[in-house]
Formats: sequence, C-alpha cells, structure tokens
Amino acid sequence: MKRYLSLDVGDRTIGIAVSDLLGLTAQGVETIRRQSLEQDLKRLSELMEEYETKSLVVGLPKNMNGSEGPRCEIVREFVDEVRGMCPEVEAEFWDERLSTVAATRSLLEADVSRKKRKKVIDKMAAVYILQGFLDKKSRNG
Repeated sequence: MKRYLSLDVGDRTIGIAVSDLLGLTAQGVETIRRQSLEQDLKRLSELMEEYETKSLVVGLPKNMNGSEGPRCEIVREFVDEVRGMCPEVEAEFWDERLSTVAATRSLLEADVSRKKRKKVIDKMAAVYILQGFLDKKSRNG
C-alpha cells in the first residue's frame, strides 16, 4: 500500500491528515497557517518527505448542488502549484461537502472548547476527507 496526505485548503489555513501504511485510517497531522505560497509549498514538501508520499487527496469544496464554484478553482490552482514544485505528485480530488460540518459536530460531541476547535477544525476536516477516500477505496477493492 501507499500512504496518502490529505489537504483541506483554505484561505488562511491548510488542514493536513495522513493515512496509515495499510490505507485503513486517517490521522490528523497539523494545520499549516498560510503565510505565502512559497512557505506553504515548502512546509507541504517537508510533510510529503517526512511521510514518504507523493500521493495527495485534496478536498474540493463543491457547492451543495454539486457544481464547482470559484473556491474549487482556487484549490485546483494550488494543486497546480504543488505539481510545479514536485511534478511526480499524484493528486486526487475528493468532494469535501460537509466535511467541516462533520468535523465540527464531532468536536462538539467531544465537548471541545470553541478556542480549541478553532485550532484543529481544518486538520479534522482533512481527516474526514481522507477517511472518506480510504473507505471508498477499500470498498471498491
């Protein structure tokens, strides 16, 4: 199996999660506080090296009706920048509708304070994105 990194790309942060080597579970890694494209790509490159992967699952923020709006284009442009830095990167897009809602609900159920939720919500959304991808992959063989 290969390991995947998942990205929840936002304007201010990028939530990061990683799969285990068997491709069964997703764990939150960190939330990158966006500074500049160069810094963001540098940190992402370090994480890909640390987790020994060039395979990304990127959340695509589709509209509720399934159409793609301006946010999807921003995410696709970011992935193009990643590929420019590292041409061998494989990126798969995953419909991330409601991933942040699910992550928020999970943190509320765990009684996590608002301040702590704000710090981890993007990382948790990346976990939901990756876990959905891994579950579908295991069901489809």
